[in-house]
Amino acid sequence: YNNVWAALGQPLDVIAERQKLGEPEDFHAGGSDCSGIVWATGKDVKSVKVGDEVIVHSGWWRPDDPWVLSGKDPMLAESTRIWGYQTNYGSYCQFARAQAHQCVPKPKRLTWEAAGCFLLCASTAYRMLMGWAPHTVERGDVVLVWGATGGLGSMALEITRAQGGRAVAVVSDEAKRKFCAEHGAAGAINRTQFDHWGPMPDTKDAKAYGNWAKGARAFGKAIWDALGEKTSPRIVFEHPGEATLPTSEFVCATGGMIVICAGTSGYNVTLDLRYHWMRQKRFQGSHLSNDQQAAAVTKLVAEGKVDPCLSHTYGFDDIPQCHQLMLENKHPYGNMGVLVNAPKAGLGAS
Repeated sequence: YNNVWAALGQPLDVIAERQKLGEPEDFHAGGSDCSGIVWATGKDVKSVKVGDEVIVHSGWWRPDDPWVLSGKDPMLAESTRIWGYQTNYGSYCQFARAQAHQCVPKPKRLTWEAAGCFLLCASTAYRMLMGWAPHTVERGDVVLVWGATGGLGSMALEITRAQGGRAVAVVSDEAKRKFCAEHGAAGAINRTQFDHWGPMPDTKDAKAYGNWAKGARAFGKAIWDALGEKTSPRIVFEHPGEATLPTSEFVCATGGMIVICAGTSGYNVTLDLRYHWMRQKRFQGSHLSNDQQAAAVTKLVAEGKVDPCLSHTYGFDDIPQCHQLMLENKHPYGNMGVLVNAPKAGLGAS
């Protein structure tokens, strides 16, 4: 989705931002997911060689960044960028330019399109669910997943199942329940059956707050009904933001975590802090993943424990239409793939 933003020039003009840093190009070659064959390497590259089949994760950072050199999590470094969005020469090209550390061995069982469709969303979801100890998915944990049929949500369902957790999927259409069940959801909730979404009313407005709380409690009960037991989510997998965060905070279990990587419905946050401190909940921001997390989720895919959720494969000339579908929220469930150099779908698996 980041190249929808790039095409719109909102919230940032990515070309102008790079030119401020001294880069001369007046174009943006996007694409933050990639599978392919190493064609050439720089003189200092030791970890990959020409001819290697790889997938590329989208965490880019300067190798001389003091934070990175100190051994700390590179995703917290000042130089970190999203490859193919904040950097140029991404995967929508015959040749993509990436750093060696971004390259992960391609799972042999996957076609080129399946290998190239999942890692941006999967690595982001993996960090959210497995990167913030002690709030990592454990056997039996309940995980509430917003937007469960999208790229991020479908990966969250798969990862939760692989770790032994129980995902409750939030969807906007009854037709989406089947997809969620097929990808590991223990149950699903149709959010259109509730009308309390949006910023939380002022707690001093007893009537408005009471109506909102009634809706939030009903949503919490729907989680229990979906599970068949009165267990609230230990982890809430968030990305809508403004419209849903008040409810996410309300329904999260005591001592649980709301982890968020985006704000697709808006960036302003309203929470009833009484529930936050009294029930000692955690509100955690998360962004993409580091090398180890990208490798870990790719290993799950290679072992067949996580499905890439490839829904449809398009041709290179269809890239603009794919982004239009995402902008209009009309894209297929799961992840889409695009053939750049591959002459047809179905190649690359062994």
